Amino acid sequence: MKNKYGKLTRKIILFAILISILIVAAGYGFLTFLTDGALQEIFQKGIVHILQSLGFSAERAAAGYNRLFVEGKLLFVFAGFFVLFLLFFLLTVRKINRYLSRIDDALEGILADSPEPIVLPSELEPMAEQLNALQHKLLYRTQQAAQSEQRKNELVVCLAHDLKTPLTSVTAYLTMLNEHPEMSAEERAKYTRVTLEKAIRLEELLNEFFEITRFNAQDIVLEKREINLSIMLEQLEDENVGLLNKKNMTCVVDVQEGLLMRGDPEQLARVFDNLLKNAAAYGNAGSQILIQARGGRDGITIVFTNEGPQIPQKKLEMIFEKFYRVDDGRSSKTGGAGLGLAIAKQIVELHGGVISAVSDSKNTRFIVNMPAEMRAAEGENNGTKGWKRRKQ
Repeated sequence: MKNKYGKLTRKIILFAILISILIVAAGYGFLTFLTDGALQEIFQKGIVHILQSLGFSAERAAAGYNRLFVEGKLLFVFAGFFVLFLLFFLLTVRKINRYLSRIDDALEGILADSPEPIVLPSELEPMAEQLNALQHKLLYRTQQAAQSEQRKNELVVCLAHDLKTPLTSVTAYLTMLNEHPEMSAEERAKYTRVTLEKAIRLEELLNEFFEITRFNAQDIVLEKREINLSIMLEQLEDENVGLLNKKNMTCVVDVQEGLLMRGDPEQLARVFDNLLKNAAAYGNAGSQILIQARGGRDGITIVFTNEGPQIPQKKLEMIFEKFYRVDDGRSSKTGGAGLGLAIAKQIVELHGGVISAVSDSKNTRFIVNMPAEMRAAEGENNGTKGWKRRKQ
């Protein structure tokens, strides 16, 4: 792996070399000029003078100089080198400490949510790039969390308002049925049916409240085991016949037989159920939903395609965010907490997969890529890799 901090390394090494050269030069100069060279006499007189000023006699001062700088010359030199080495070490630590202080200031700026870009010395440019990327990511997540919280609050307000309508209707119709026992059987059946419809709508709205609470409080834990993805997708089609019939829609399941993968069957079923319900909610009435799945060495790809209005790119980029809804308003047809796709994304990513969406003027596709080995299930097709196509 290439060293990203090569410039910093070179600068520290250069600094160490320069200090080492200065240490060697100082030692060489001391030996050459002061103790053994041309300046020896001047140096000797200076040392003797200093010792005499401290109260030593001329003889004792001269003897002291001889013991220290003549007889103990090498010891003195080594002591000098040691002192210079400590000086070099302190200078190096000080320089490194300056770098750490700059990094610490940058981190404080990130923690303070400062929008100002992080600037570090050129030697720390790779770290500056990483810290700027971290800063942008944290700012983005903060903004997304704020938007999500705002959408949730707006959703709760809408739900609270929407609850009044069916609740008022239920109360009114039940009061009417209670206060008019003479009502004909035909009218009574009519009002009972309307009351039931309003009560069902009321239950749907309450379920949205519970969905919001569960999403905020839950911590999804996967219980993985080997599952037959082919059978799961075929069952998904059968379990949603009623939902599709409401809009006169059909569903085609085109999956590779015996497609196996390791995952949490309940959570994956939740993902695919959300994708199918989303396709049914936003697909054109009387249109077809296509579910495809195939596997290979790179993993398994599952695609849900529905015919419907194109989703603008700006909304497409936000479609997997919590409490986000493609339609700006709420309706009984597409009403929901806006959590289905966010939950699907979370579950897919916990499995190590990726979910994405593309949309054009004709179709919208949700694509799930899962990192799993594909092989034919034992006892099915005798190990052949066929395709099964079932139509509703």
